[in-house]
Amino acid sequence: MSTPQPVELDRRRFLTTGAAAAGGVVAAESLAAAAETPKQPEARMFGYCLNTSTIRGQKLGIVEEVELVAKAGYDAIEPWLAELEAYVKQGGSLPDLAKRIADVGLTVESAIGFAPWIVNDDSQRRQGLEQAKHDMDLVAQIGGKRLAAPAAGAKTETIALDRVAERYRALCDVAQQTGIVPELEVWGHSATLNRLGQVLYVAAEANHPLACLLLDVYHLYRGGSGFEGLKLLGPKAMQVMHVNDYPGDPLPPAITDAHRVYPGDGVAPLGQIFRDLAAIGFRGFLSLELFNRDYWQQDPLEVLRTGLEKTKASVKSALDCPMDC
Repeated sequence: MSTPQPVELDRRRFLTTGAAAAGGVVAAESLAAAAETPKQPEARMFGYCLNTSTIRGQKLGIVEEVELVAKAGYDAIEPWLAELEAYVKQGGSLPDLAKRIADVGLTVESAIGFAPWIVNDDSQRRQGLEQAKHDMDLVAQIGGKRLAAPAAGAKTETIALDRVAERYRALCDVAQQTGIVPELEVWGHSATLNRLGQVLYVAAEANHPLACLLLDVYHLYRGGSGFEGLKLLGPKAMQVMHVNDYPGDPLPPAITDAHRVYPGDGVAPLGQIFRDLAAIGFRGFLSLELFNRDYWQQDPLEVLRTGLEKTKASVKSALDCPMDC
């Protein structure tokens, strides 16, 4: 091998040392930029939403509810369709309500309606799909994203799950015209869709891109599913979950919606529930849904603040511990 000429040595030395120097400058600039850039806060695991049933008894109306939910510190609100209908009937403008909701920093992650899309009677079911389309339009006008799809009209009617899957798919087809996602809801007191396994089956067999679930701590207990099945879900299975707690007495089937209490004030295994939700990749909203008559007699803002504090405390306790502690 021939010996390199001096000019070639100088050229190689320049390329090597020059590159190193340039790299040092870039590294120094990157460190300086990092030092000047404030550290971003760590993202929260879940968002916090308020289902307006929690303060239904105070009869405030949707406008005042929006103000109080924001003041209490929630991220989102989950109104009932009856409230929107009443607001419109009284001359309210849904676009104005949408602006009011956005202006106070809330989103509408879900809403509660009862269109009978599931029933066996063909005529009633067609009317149910029309009602669902109407309800979804109202939700869309306030900037909403999703609408609950419970087994309304079939509380005592047992329906084959394959038929339910076909009907849920039809509901999803209607929903595609509105931009609203129908959340298949478990109802522990219903003869149909009262267990986690049933809604999982229906959502899967519907074979529709919009298919998703709306689960509820109380209803999973009331229907007898328990909570171990949550581990079988994935991050796209649902974006909203109703949270609450329940006492040790009465037991199902005697327990009712009115027995629901603040998270942490009952016997529900919330620690394991929240850890499992985190483990499966759920990063959606926990929507506090209560029907407790005692809370309906109290100051609504205090109820909302207490509910949020207790929900967050339950989540923090769950995620701080690898097991209940």
